[in-house]
Amino acid sequence: MTKPASSDKSLVGPAKGVFHYGPESLKALFQAWNQPPFRAVQVLEWVYQHGATDYEAMSNLPKALRSRLAEELPLYESNIVAKQVSEDGTVKMLLSWRDGATSECVLIPKERRRTVCVSTQVGCPVGCVFCASGIGGLKRQLTAGQIVEQTLRARQLCQDQDRLSNVVFMGLGEPLANYDATVHAVRTINADWGVGIGARKITISTVGLPTQMRRLADEGLQVTLALSLHAPTDELRRVLIPWSKRVTIKALIEAAEYYFKQTGREVTLEYVLLGGVNDSTTHAHKLSDIVRKMRNNINILAYNPVEGLSYERPTALSVQNFASTLRSRGINVNVRRSRGRDIDAACGQLRRRRNQAPRDANSAAPQKP
Repeated sequence: MTKPASSDKSLVGPAKGVFHYGPESLKALFQAWNQPPFRAVQVLEWVYQHGATDYEAMSNLPKALRSRLAEELPLYESNIVAKQVSEDGTVKMLLSWRDGATSECVLIPKERRRTVCVSTQVGCPVGCVFCASGIGGLKRQLTAGQIVEQTLRARQLCQDQDRLSNVVFMGLGEPLANYDATVHAVRTINADWGVGIGARKITISTVGLPTQMRRLADEGLQVTLALSLHAPTDELRRVLIPWSKRVTIKALIEAAEYYFKQTGREVTLEYVLLGGVNDSTTHAHKLSDIVRKMRNNINILAYNPVEGLSYERPTALSVQNFASTLRSRGINVNVRRSRGRDIDAACGQLRRRRNQAPRDANSAAPQKP
């Protein structure tokens, strides 16, 4: 199986900021600073409960401590260097980190739900041939704190009556190839002292790393696991997803079944329909043969074209026929609506355009918290 890129020390991110810490680790740091443990609790309350974006706002902390925190423990590490707002309310942000690396996060509103899609890596090692995320490969891992920071950036965009409700790890990168940081971030996002989002409203999407899928099943978390399948045969999947050359669909299904057995949570299968590639009735029949005995849901999504790539969006009729074929064979299917198609909807496109094009007068200026 492909070795996760996190084993390469050159890909580890910069020094960790405050969002990397939990109550016990922050207390330990404060103890080393000769500060009482309750100061750690105060800082976390300011950050997560009150939404503080600057240490100076933490009025019940001594001024000397606020100064030291600002100097040694970064609060917000990112700048918003570009922002796009769709007609449907979707907001995509390009964040620039202290080392100049960039990543995307997206706020997706739907009725009363507010979902943030976060990235786990700068770039992506998987190299799906139809995706903008992996163009240019993997630059480095994001730290747990940087993943958490994306959720807070999105929360800042929400109104009081429409609080952030869901988090999906479906942005740039392969979450399970940055396993420790991903799980660390999930625990912070889920914690009562942290962002406070229920585990069942957190989804981790993976292209399929069976060992890490099984490891996640044993973490004691009730998060949803989504498996990006995209093809009903190993032959086609190896063409579309280079990382799948050493991983069979059978191995992935067995890992998904283990996840369900350990957690009681059905695994969601993700299937992007590519016009004329994987969207025929024959493909639908083969897919149903694979999954009809599993406890799962299938999300199908029409492809959002990427400039410079040859893959095309399927017709509305082929999407309808594909879904109908699956349903006729007893498969639970959800046809996901494309969001933000007018603002570079496909993951990685905003970052790619920003890296390719010189800055112009219409680009959003960098924003501090």
